[in-house]
Amino acid sequence: MLFYEAIDTLKGMIGRPSFSREEGDVADYLEQLWRDGGHTVYRKGNNLCLIAPGFDWDKPTILLNSHIDTVKPVDGWTRDPFTPVEDESDRLYGLGSNDAGASVVSLFAAYSRLIAKEQHYNLVFVASAEEEVSGREGIERALKELPRIDFAVVGEPTGMRPAIAEKGLMVLDCLAMGKAGHAARNEGINAITKAIPDIEWFNTYQFPEQSELLGPVKMSVTMINAGTQHNVVPDRCRFTVDVRTNEFYANESLYELIRGQVKCEVEARSFRLNSSRLDPSHPFVQRALIMGKQPFGSPTLSDQALMPFPSVKIGPGDSARSHSADEYICLLEIREAIETYVRLLDGLIIR
Repeated sequence: MLFYEAIDTLKGMIGRPSFSREEGDVADYLEQLWRDGGHTVYRKGNNLCLIAPGFDWDKPTILLNSHIDTVKPVDGWTRDPFTPVEDESDRLYGLGSNDAGASVVSLFAAYSRLIAKEQHYNLVFVASAEEEVSGREGIERALKELPRIDFAVVGEPTGMRPAIAEKGLMVLDCLAMGKAGHAARNEGINAITKAIPDIEWFNTYQFPEQSELLGPVKMSVTMINAGTQHNVVPDRCRFTVDVRTNEFYANESLYELIRGQVKCEVEARSFRLNSSRLDPSHPFVQRALIMGKQPFGSPTLSDQALMPFPSVKIGPGDSARSHSADEYICLLEIREAIETYVRLLDGLIIR
């Protein structure tokens, strides 16, 4: 029964545009739906929080979380991204079906089953906003209103494999300074020329600590801007670097290491999105291994980066379908996800 309710709920989500910071309609829909189902829903902005009855402060608390926001549809859709359509192969098409509506409805169904009996832990479910933009009004805001969390299960499309490590993100804005001059004369100091050695360093340098699950820190120069017109030697060259960190380097300490290696000015947009890693000996991981689920390290970012407690990323779908045209989820993936979540969590003991 919960499976069919999950599919109907997902169709309702797809039919309501819910771009990041514009999730109000889908939050209203889910809030009313879950209230009608007898659940007490605490709403903070566009974040929806459910706390299982019988909360016991002497028990650890597990958080189930996924996000209700989506990116905007890319070019190339051959169907209406806001009209949920099932095809003959049991695929459900629609924006956010894979990332991460399927995780939202699967986790809620699992939550509903798990709270039907007493567990060794308190259970909290949060459908959060602003994940796609790592916004401050998403899970970060919701966590401030919740009791202490000891462990979290984050729903993202992983094919129901547990991601026990995740790369962090730091974006750097860099500035190389020169001196303006006329391009026809031997004057000025070209800021582009000054930037080249630093850009080359970002493209080639390897930090020594490499992760078994996440590999090395990856730095990519992704944007560059310089000059005002063809006959003026540019006095400024700005470029942006995307830095994907592993668990050996906190963003702030890595920033200081980078500043010591380059000559340009470097400014970090934020230090909030750090890498995370869950100890393979954690009871959740051990149970996943018994079930034949092989842990891995994820190169993509999620709300795990904003969680200052142990967490794992696992959910139905395929990350390759996310943010793509004609996004879809297989209905069987949702059925299997509900059963897998319950098997992983029912009776679990964490410390």
